Amino acid sequence: MNEPMSRTDPDNPARPAPGTVLCPLDEIASPGARGFRFRVDDAVFAGFVIRKGETVVGYVDSCPHAGWPLAGPNGRFLTRENDLILCAGHAALFRIEDGAMVAGPCQDVALTPWPVRVVDGAVVTA
Repeated sequence: MNEPMSRTDPDNPARPAPGTVLCPLDEIASPGARGFRFRVDDAVFAGFVIRKGETVVGYVDSCPHAGWPLAGPNGRFLTRENDLILCAGHAALFRIEDGAMVAGPCQDVALTPWPVRVVDGAVVTA
C-alpha cells in the first residue's frame, strides 16, 4: 500500500507552484491566519498563512515534533492573543516571524517555511 506523500516534502506534486494565488489579502484577518490544502492524486500539501497588517508569512502545516497538522478542530493557528503560533496537539508555541519553537516538547526545532508574498492585494506563493 502506498502512503500519501508527506506534507513537508519539497518535491510534493501537490505543493502549489510559485505564483499561485491563494486568496485576496483582505480574506485573512489582521492579525490572523488561514490554512490551505492542495491535493494531486495521493499527494497532499497543507500550509497556512499568517497576516499582520500588510505583512504575510507562510508555513507548512505540520508540527515538527509529531508531524500532525497544527490547527485543532476549531481551525485556529494562533494563540488567543494572536502573538504566537499554537500546535493544538501538545500546546507547543512558535514565533510568527521565524517559526522557531519557544515552548514545547522539543528544543531547537522550527516550522518549515512556505514562501508567500503579497502581489496586487493577493496572497501568492513565492
